[in-house]
Amino acid sequence: MNAPQTATPVADPVKDISIAHSPDSDDAFMFYGLATSKVRVPGYRFTHTLADIETLNRRAQEEAFFDLTAISFHAYPYLQQNYLLMGCGGSVGEGYGPMVVSNRPLTPADLSHVKVAVPGTLTTAYLALKIFNTEIRTETVPFDQIIPAILAGAYDAGLIIHEGQLTYTSRGLYKAIDLGVWWRETTGLVLPLGGNAIRRSLGAESHKIISKALRDSIRHALEHREQALEYAMQFARDLDAGMANRFVSMYVNERTLDYGPDGREAIGRLLALGHERGIIPIQPEVDFVD
Repeated sequence: MNAPQTATPVADPVKDISIAHSPDSDDAFMFYGLATSKVRVPGYRFTHTLADIETLNRRAQEEAFFDLTAISFHAYPYLQQNYLLMGCGGSVGEGYGPMVVSNRPLTPADLSHVKVAVPGTLTTAYLALKIFNTEIRTETVPFDQIIPAILAGAYDAGLIIHEGQLTYTSRGLYKAIDLGVWWRETTGLVLPLGGNAIRRSLGAESHKIISKALRDSIRHALEHREQALEYAMQFARDLDAGMANRFVSMYVNERTLDYGPDGREAIGRLLALGHERGIIPIQPEVDFVD
């Protein structure tokens, strides 16, 4: 008689999770652990796509393509049917944030009389600018071309995000308004800029596992700062190591691990004001994965 055959156990399939984030030093820093496999999750495999934040805002709105994607908070109401906000991985301005700079001294009131180059109409920087003054005229320019366009005389002023916040003075430009300062003075809150969203259809178990993986990646970077900064430097446009460290410190910190109650309040307040002012046509419904 033939010996009975024993069934070969079938390994659980690996879940492929697509991650998208911007090619910026702060995003690179927080995703360092996952991108370099310093943080591993049994049963999950992560692939990374890099694109500028406005492109990611549009792709998530049009396709719900990525499982986990960095977004501007301004974009969330347009994605909320397909995505939840994650409770970690966000960047907030603690009394600082995107700013309007110009090729000559301008006051905030002067901005009503010039055209401002902006990095995209779904960016939170744009939303904050329009909440500040809905009458300001804008034109979209790729974020890394705004300062060159001002210097070339194509625009009198521009709304800058990312590393430009630290380098504009070295280019001979003037600050007309820091929207993070204005927001803190107006609301008493931090200015929430960008976060991470996760597809609802992945389900509660995957939400929990992936959220922990991202939080572990952020914590790993904070605990291995030198190595994470070295990795992030390849994405630090026009910044030396000291400036890159300063920029990362501004936007990857304890708040990136958890917004805190006031951080979550700030996200709700920002989107509610955008809706009240007619900038966001959709009623925001902010849902978090905890």
